Amino acid sequence: MTEQSFEIIEDFNAALTPKKIVEFLDQYIVGQPEAKKAVSIAVRNRWRRARVPKNLREDIIPANIIMIGPTGVGKTEIARRLAKLLQAPFVKVEATQYTEIGYVGKNVSSMVRDLVHTAAMMIKTKISAKIRPLAEAKTEERILDILLPSSKVPGIQADSSTRENLRTMLKNGALDEREIEIPVFSTAGKPFIEVFSPAGMEEMGINMQDMIGNIGPKRRKMKKVKLKDAFEILLEEEISALLEEHDIGLEACRLAEEQGIIFIDEIDKITVGDENNTRSGQDVSREGVQRDLLPIIEGTTVQTRFGTVKTDHMLFIAAGAFNVSNPSDMIPEFQGRFPIRVMLNDLNEEDYHRILKEPKNSLIIQYQELLKQDGVNLQFEGDSLRQIAEVSFELNRTSENIGARRLQTVMNVLLEDILFNATEEPGIKTVNKEMVKEKLESIMKEEDSRKYIL
Repeated sequence: MTEQSFEIIEDFNAALTPKKIVEFLDQYIVGQPEAKKAVSIAVRNRWRRARVPKNLREDIIPANIIMIGPTGVGKTEIARRLAKLLQAPFVKVEATQYTEIGYVGKNVSSMVRDLVHTAAMMIKTKISAKIRPLAEAKTEERILDILLPSSKVPGIQADSSTRENLRTMLKNGALDEREIEIPVFSTAGKPFIEVFSPAGMEEMGINMQDMIGNIGPKRRKMKKVKLKDAFEILLEEEISALLEEHDIGLEACRLAEEQGIIFIDEIDKITVGDENNTRSGQDVSREGVQRDLLPIIEGTTVQTRFGTVKTDHMLFIAAGAFNVSNPSDMIPEFQGRFPIRVMLNDLNEEDYHRILKEPKNSLIIQYQELLKQDGVNLQFEGDSLRQIAEVSFELNRTSENIGARRLQTVMNVLLEDILFNATEEPGIKTVNKEMVKEKLESIMKEEDSRKYIL
């Protein structure tokens, strides 16, 4: 990796110490201190690695992490929030969607291509925001040239005061509904060509289709649209033209290599072996997926539409419930690629209560904001939240345990009437302990109903 490459990559903020990272995660995820501590150390080590002597930098590899815990306790949310904090490219994949090389299905290398695509979109969005003022200025001049065609005719000068008056009206929105004719790209006359590629080589098909589709000159036709729509169409053209000056593909590859995070969920579903120490065909296939994942996680080069990408320093976080298997059931080589293992605790009744109250994006806040749009002021009185937590915990205990996701289903049932009648009945709506009991007690007693409703 060259020094220039490191200049391309966004630097971590030096203020993001492990403690600060944990404090951020605490705002959205209740509990699970061990998992938060492990991921905060992992990402801080990336910041440290970028500053060690160059001769050691390539030898420092990330310590990949396996999160072990039941569903709905925060495994995915920890990884997702972490990526958002770091502004790092992040993809979440399911281990079960991949098949061994040679079989019909998704190839494991596609997760790396997805990561690079995500990085490219992030870079494109960031650059677009920076160049937008220049693109808007160019678009404004193009609109004014259409409104005052004489200003583009050699030898004929348009009145500058008229142009400035039109500019003011354009900025104020006074001309938004006026119709003008603008040149737009036309796809008419171009044949549709679909390229079929072998399983695992979908990227090749996409690239070929793009290449064939771009053969031949781009045609334009005049189209009459409202000025406000014309401005957006021409603005996109100007932004695209300015973006061509940047090597987004190169930057995307470097960003994915140095800051990319791949979260592999349901890793326990590709474990092998059983109680009788027998091997089925399905077990062999799962082992094959593990072996295909090995070079990706250990470090290899993957070809993407943006160029070649090395996976040596990407951070891999795997997660699984391991209800009927153990991490030790994975092949030894695969286990060795995840040196850090953290246990996430099951949620208790107090955790559910905290989840309703403490996170910045708690369900309570979400429903209050949703109903506010219809003029409803939703309030929770007394021990109503604790009663909701108690019901959620009991439902998870006596039926399928889906963790904190149970709160969503319980809240939907509880607030169903308020949500339905909000438009016709605005004002203050109060949820108290008695209402919670009335709405949910019958469901608690009817096991058959719980199966289908909750």
